[in-house]
Formats: sequence, C-alpha cells, structure tokens
Amino acid sequence: MKPPIPGAQTPDDALAIAVVGHTNAGKTSLLRTLTRKRRFGEVSDRPGTTRHVEVVELRIAGRPALRFFDTPGLEDSVALWDFLQGAGADAGMNRPARVRAFLQGPEARGSFEQEAKVLRKMLEVDAAFYVIDSREPVLPKHRAEIEILNSCARPVMPVLNFVRDPASRLADWQAVLAGSGLHAQVRFDAVAPFVGAEQHLYQDLATLLPGQRARLQQVGQHLQQEASGRRDAASRAIADVLLRLAALRRGIGEVVYAEPAARARAEQDFQQLARVLMRGCADQLLEIQGFAEDDARLAALPWQDGRWDNDLFHPEALRQAGRRLGMGAAVGASVGVIADLAVGGLSLGAGAALGGALGSIVSQGWRQIGGKLLNQLSGVRELTLDNALLFLVALQLVGLARQLDRRGHAALAQLEQGTASDAALDAPLRRVVQAVQPARSRPDWEKPGSSSDRRRRVQDEAAALLRPLLEPTD
Repeated sequence: MKPPIPGAQTPDDALAIAVVGHTNAGKTSLLRTLTRKRRFGEVSDRPGTTRHVEVVELRIAGRPALRFFDTPGLEDSVALWDFLQGAGADAGMNRPARVRAFLQGPEARGSFEQEAKVLRKMLEVDAAFYVIDSREPVLPKHRAEIEILNSCARPVMPVLNFVRDPASRLADWQAVLAGSGLHAQVRFDAVAPFVGAEQHLYQDLATLLPGQRARLQQVGQHLQQEASGRRDAASRAIADVLLRLAALRRGIGEVVYAEPAARARAEQDFQQLARVLMRGCADQLLEIQGFAEDDARLAALPWQDGRWDNDLFHPEALRQAGRRLGMGAAVGASVGVIADLAVGGLSLGAGAALGGALGSIVSQGWRQIGGKLLNQLSGVRELTLDNALLFLVALQLVGLARQLDRRGHAALAQLEQGTASDAALDAPLRRVVQAVQPARSRPDWEKPGSSSDRRRRVQDEAAALLRPLLEPTD
C-alpha cells in the first residue's frame, strides 16, 4: 500500500501522478507515449489544448498500477506566484498552507481558475512529472512555475522534453532545476523516445518515492516484457509474409508467355498480389505497436502514397537488392518476377536446359517432387518472386518495424520510408531469405492459416533470425 497522503483521493492503491507544466510543453504527448494510447487527449501545436484534468491509467495484469492526471497548462505563473507570496504572510503560513488557502478563496474560481485545477490535483497525488519544453529559453514564468510546484510539498520529477531537437537548451534547464533543488531530472522525447527512456523515468522516480520502489520496478519489468513481446510478434509477422511471398506462384500458359503485352499484364497482376501481402504485413506491424492504419498522423505512410509500390519493383532497387543478396546484377528480368517451368512447384528457370534443370532438381532432393516429376513437365510457366524481391521486402519491413518501435504515440510528423539501409543487415537477411526457401516447393503456404508443423518450424527459424534485427539501438 502507498503511504497515506492528506487529501489523496485515489480509490485504489494505484500510484497517482500529476503531469504538470507550462502550456504546450508536451504533457499530453508524454502521456500518449508512456501509455501507448495514441488517441488520449488532444495533441496540437496550438497552446492550451488541455483545459480540464484528464485521467489515463497504466495497467498490469488488468489492474491499474499507475494513474496519470493530465492537467491544464500553467498560464499565468508569475502573477500566481506573486499572489502566493503575499497571501498568508502575516499569519506566518508555510507554503503548502498558502496553496490550500488560495484554493479556498475566490481567486481560485476567477482569474487563476486553470492554475487552481493544477494545484488542487497536486495536493491529491503521490508525485508529479513536471514537463518542460527544453527548446524554450528559461524565463521568469518558468522559475515561478518551479516555485509554485515546490510549494505543494509533493515530490516533483522534471521531465525535459524534446531534447533531441537541435534547438534544445538542455544545459540551461539542468542548471536552473538544480538551483531549485530539483537534482533528479529525466531527459525524454515524447516523439522519438530514447532506448529505455521509460524505464529510466520510473527508476529515477523511485529515488523520490523510496516506499514505491518495488511497484516502480514492477512497472519497468512489465514495460520491458511488453516491448519484447511486440518485437517477437513483429518478427513472426515479417517471417510469415516472407514465407507467403516465397510460396506465391501463378501459372500462365504458353500463349500468354509468348505474347509480350499479355505476359506484362500477367506479371503486373502478380506484382499486385505481392503488394497486397506486404501491405497486410505493414498494417500488422502498425497494430502490434499500437498505431492504426487510419491514424491521421500516419496517413502518408510509404505504402499508402505509392512510394513502396514504385520502389518494390523498381529495376534499380531490385538490382541493388540483388547485389546485397550476393546475386550480382542479374535479377528476374528486372521486375522481381520469374517465369519458370512448372515442375512440382519448383523453380527450374525459364532459360535452363532440361538436363541442367533436372540436375538442379536432384540437388534439391527427389522427395520434394516424388513420382510426379515427369508427368508435370507440361510446359506451363509459373510466375514466382525473385529472391532479390524477398530481400527488398525484408529490408523495408525491418526498417518499418524499427521506426515504429522508436516512434512515440504523440508524433505528428510524417513517417519516412521504412527501408533499412544498414549494411550490417545484409548477412542476416541473406540467411532469412535462405531460411524461407522451403516455401518455394509449398504453394499451399501462401494461404494464411497454413498450420503444418513444417511451416511452423520454417517460420520459427526465420523469425529467430529476424528477431535480433529488431532490438533497439541508440
């Protein structure tokens, strides 16, 4: 149980934390990121978008562990501090008593109505996060805010927001806070959080609330487990779509194959099937990370405005992917699609001599074909996806998963294209592409819900290779 606090009104043992600060400092943005609730409150560049105290919870095992109170901005802190300094001075009242007296007076319902909402909540909670826009210069209004919050006799944890921004004045703020006795400070960025920033936030809060250390450690462990679970799910989603793409094939007759326009249409239709599968995986990654396809802040994602459609089958992108995959420049007629002889579901290569093709089959194992080999040399062509295309898809989806993992739920800016360019990914992704090759002989693996033991093992292997690539780095 948390220690009793005079005036506390939390109906259970959830830790109550007020989120306070100047207007437009990023309080609601911080809470969206901490709770992964992208639609909580209103986030805008307009000042004063939070006008009332709003509540959001962080739950563990279905029970609230932390209860955050998003408060209005402190709009006229200088005038309020002047008022508090004069109020009760003759009676020798201490600072908390002056705050309580102010809340009982007419000013709390008049010119300082918004500030009164903040101070009233400050007296009810266990601690406060004081959110600071570190891009702003330190002004008298900020110094007054610090004095007012300290007057409430509650532990205050300054959260220096937007510290990644080049305009951040981090050193100035750190000096001012330390001069006011607020030595425990947290650097944060609600738009693009640092790796482990949430855990550090709660660890530092525990120094101000030693009686709540065990609870806050539990919160940190819970956050780590949830993040790990999201990365596990993302790696399995990417592995699944790579299996489905490797298994994807469509037959075309000799007449269609021989006529250039008809063949081009067949290839375009086949490419569209691949795009649909990839977009479905991208939407899955959004859902895993708590975003939504129709989220206005993510409305211009690459696969929604055609950039991925163009890049996915762009000849130069495929040639580069082929080189990174170790295939040289010869890639599936530069369209990412190969028209192969249909032989038991295996790709023989349209230009291969029959003897060479048979040798390739033998090297891959007769059991994949069984006794149907000779009966299936029918001359029907099958469209399949080139390995360079699989490599490029893996690059793009790994890039997207990484970006979403690092994207705060308050981000307003357009997400850039998700293709990962790190050359260190080449070797592990080559192994991923190799791991999904068994799907080449299993066209039934294209369908969702294919639940054979063999498919699960192959997906597990590919996911295990992908999983380390999704670990955060800073």
